[in-house]
Amino acid sequence: MLAHTASMQQRAAMYNANAFKIGLFGANCSSGRSATKVPERWSASWPDCLKLAKMADEAGIDFMLPIGRWKGYGGDTNFHGSTLETVTWAAGLLAATKHITVFGTVHAPLFNPIIAAKEFVTVDHIGEGRFGINLVVGWNEGEFDMFGVSQREHDARYDYAQEWLDVIKRAWTDHDEFDFAGQYLKLKGVRAFPKPFGDTRPIIMNAGRSGIGQSFALKNCDAFFTATVDSRHSIEANAKKVGEIKGAAQAIGREIDVYTVGQVVCRPTQKEADDYYRHAQVDNADWGAIEQMMALKNVTRQTVTPEVYAQQQQYYATKAIGGYPFVGTPDRVAEELANISRAGLRGIAVSFINYLNEVPYFCDEVLPRLARLGIRRA
Repeated sequence: MLAHTASMQQRAAMYNANAFKIGLFGANCSSGRSATKVPERWSASWPDCLKLAKMADEAGIDFMLPIGRWKGYGGDTNFHGSTLETVTWAAGLLAATKHITVFGTVHAPLFNPIIAAKEFVTVDHIGEGRFGINLVVGWNEGEFDMFGVSQREHDARYDYAQEWLDVIKRAWTDHDEFDFAGQYLKLKGVRAFPKPFGDTRPIIMNAGRSGIGQSFALKNCDAFFTATVDSRHSIEANAKKVGEIKGAAQAIGREIDVYTVGQVVCRPTQKEADDYYRHAQVDNADWGAIEQMMALKNVTRQTVTPEVYAQQQQYYATKAIGGYPFVGTPDRVAEELANISRAGLRGIAVSFINYLNEVPYFCDEVLPRLARLGIRRA
């Protein structure tokens, strides 16, 4: 059992000495982070998620990060059409594991903050301090329509999220009843016990891309997710980006860890990896689902030129959904991940076309190489 005096530093370090943290991203959603039609694509069934979490826990993977998704994208596979709700998913996985940190991804506008605060504390006690929160404000209007919730104007989303998070943090810390009178939330006689595990709180992450989104993350969160550029050739560019984020946090008196996301296809030879990546991500892409995602960003055949549309199709298929592709031999994948660490990133959340099929090889071959490179413990 973890010590009841676990510190925020221990939570942020995920209770281990790995300098570079590695997590699994998107396993709660059908097809994971790959809009592909290959028959071995990820199921996201509960038995598969549970088996994956136990495997990852034993292998030393640091965290699991789910996607907050309520509605699929159509296409031949209905990409993300079957998903497990993230907080209850985290509760089940934390009860079955011993070391790994598991996040819940939560849309602030869809969860009453008092209920959310209680759910988070409950899961945090189940995991003895291994629960984290990925806070999102939402962008998919079709999903919000399902709940009868109107999406706010962009900047107002973060104003609401600030009130929402302020309420939750008070519920976690105040030992007397409190009232809250904000622009959006007006609450009376709030009380919430118990408090989070070990008299600390779950770590909080966010991936806001806009200026106000990044400002919100710097003010409130422990970790910030950003996109990386080519990890083979641009350590300096990634280091500059990380430095800018950390510098902005320090300017307001805070420290923040910087993470990124990516997709891994690792095979014994480069040709095997390249061939399978193209087979799954391009030759068997679910173009209907990809086009639906593009349309949600107002990229359609009516709004852009045919050349731009074709470029965006390829971009969504190979980078936009899964993040930067780490495709190659164990040596190559390990070196690219080491380059990200050298640029100052704290960690990465990666996806696989089929996690159960591919994570064992990654753990057996890539993790020891990262240990030899000095960024992971053996």
